[in-house]
Amino acid sequence: MPDVVVDRIGDTLWIRLNRPERRNAFDPAMSAAVVEAFEDAASARAVVLTGSGGSFCAGGSLQQLSTPTTGQMRGLYQSSLRLFDAVRSCPRPVIAAVNGAAAGGGNELVVACDLAVAARSATFGQTGPRVGSAPVTGATNVMGVQIGEKRAKELAMLCRRYTAEQAREMGLVNEVVDDDALEDTVTAWCAELARLSPRYLEITKISSNIWWNAARDSFTNGLGMLVQAVGSADMVEGATAFLEKRKPSFPGPE
Repeated sequence: MPDVVVDRIGDTLWIRLNRPERRNAFDPAMSAAVVEAFEDAASARAVVLTGSGGSFCAGGSLQQLSTPTTGQMRGLYQSSLRLFDAVRSCPRPVIAAVNGAAAGGGNELVVACDLAVAARSATFGQTGPRVGSAPVTGATNVMGVQIGEKRAKELAMLCRRYTAEQAREMGLVNEVVDDDALEDTVTAWCAELARLSPRYLEITKISSNIWWNAARDSFTNGLGMLVQAVGSADMVEGATAFLEKRKPSFPGPE
């Protein structure tokens, strides 16, 4: 089963994350496959990023975090950054079709996309401090521009879950539709984009990347700090608790 399914439907390139057994969480190989798909997107008029199996994306795979090595984690972090950069540097508008849970790095994928349409059953939220990590590639920086600093810190620090309608009210997504109308609605948005000038849409997107570009150093600095924390008690406990489906018990401040 391929990690990523890519379909060209008319003028639209559909990129579907396809690891439903792990809620489409991405590892370096899956991230590389998505990046490759985005590199072939220039001939399309729009790109849709979505998930399979009733989930959008659960973020980075936590399988390695309970017994991490620095090399493994550096690879995961850097591959994640390449994935988010591919979304932002794609010359075509990228729409997140959020068909289920967008958690952790999955929520940051929504932040990275140009537009987002959510199924009514979709949920959103960050997971970092709950699982022994921190959301440094979008949630602690660019998301504040999108929904406001206080709201962004609420998502990043408290790790709550939000409904699709709450996400729309915050400004995290553009529209919420019934689940069975999601793909038709996104297809209509793509058809609307296809009637516009691809040259000037690309200029608009490049110009709109100003806040993402300004935050880019924050991404790399944050990932560097996460690498230094590899193997910490908090990381191991957070990931182990997640995999064992129990509440974590973090040690107190050092």
